[in-house]
Amino acid sequence: MPKPIGIFDSGVGGTSIWKEVAKMLPNEKTIYLADSANAPYGEKSKEEILRLSIKNTEYLLGQGCKIVLVACNTATTNAIDYLRSHYNVPFIGIEPAIKPAALHTKTKKVGVLATKGTLSSSLFHNTSKLFAEGITVLEQEGKGLVELIEAGKIQSEEMKTLLQAFLQPMLDQNIDCLVLGCTHYPYLMPVLKDILPEHINIIDSGEAVARQTKAVLEHNNLLSSVAEPEHIFYTNADVEVLKDLVDRPTAQVAYLDF
Repeated sequence: MPKPIGIFDSGVGGTSIWKEVAKMLPNEKTIYLADSANAPYGEKSKEEILRLSIKNTEYLLGQGCKIVLVACNTATTNAIDYLRSHYNVPFIGIEPAIKPAALHTKTKKVGVLATKGTLSSSLFHNTSKLFAEGITVLEQEGKGLVELIEAGKIQSEEMKTLLQAFLQPMLDQNIDCLVLGCTHYPYLMPVLKDILPEHINIIDSGEAVARQTKAVLEHNNLLSSVAEPEHIFYTNADVEVLKDLVDRPTAQVAYLDF
């Protein structure tokens, strides 16, 4: 029996990564954990983020997963080094796409919208230092955005007001690239496109993560060839929010108290 790809996030946002993975690896079974009862991770201490990441990882490994995608920027930046050193499967992490933004910017000014936990991490600052030399990186904590997405309020007036307040200072500084530093944020793309001028390049990590997942599976001879594999999604909060984001006939969405 082919082993599944395990994916976890602080909530439903990592399904934006799952969609890219499922598109690039159509023969792979997946198990997804939405730890929405504990969202957002970005407001928590490093110790608490690590504890939750261990909990999620051990559940997925208990389900026989052959690889684990940490589909959460905050969990990646705070916990992935520990996970890689303590568990004997490959781990794929997510971090803000500073490198492509630095390569694409013409104004030499890049905006990063992310959680507090990501922006304050050493991994984020090391990445910025490595790839953004000579570039001004304008950081903005997206306080409140994850909660609204988890509540299914993506198109709400409250969301639009928050985003406008977060983005306007960046626009005033003449950014031409906006990095989405949280896997929840790609679901804001329609709202962002209404707010941002057309020339702003919005960058997220989804496709790059899917490519890396495929490469690691190939390198470790772990690729599967199942026709129409199943996709199982678990949440410890509102099942309907997850169902709305995962619209696929082969998907099974269920509540799990994990």
